[in-house]
Amino acid sequence: MALVAVCWGLTGMTLGPILYGVGALAVMGAAEGLPVGGYLVRTLGPVVVWAAVLTALAFAPGVRRLARETGLLLTGVLAVPAPPVLACRLPLGFR
Repeated sequence: MALVAVCWGLTGMTLGPILYGVGALAVMGAAEGLPVGGYLVRTLGPVVVWAAVLTALAFAPGVRRLARETGLLLTGVLAVPAPPVLACRLPLGFR
């Protein structure tokens, strides 16, 4: 259970600041009258797609037959690399 907590804790700790930065940029851009829809789709689109993939994996019949901890560990291990990849491809402003 500790390994599951570490995997999901790392994911949460790295994804939180990224989402905060994206939200802050979107609010500042909207305050200046810039269109923020395309920016949000480009930056948060991969997060939504990855969450959908992990959800589909978690509810797949093969994973559901596993023990609860094993299923959480499997999805947690796959979720850990997502925030660093998102941070590397995050645009630093509006285009």
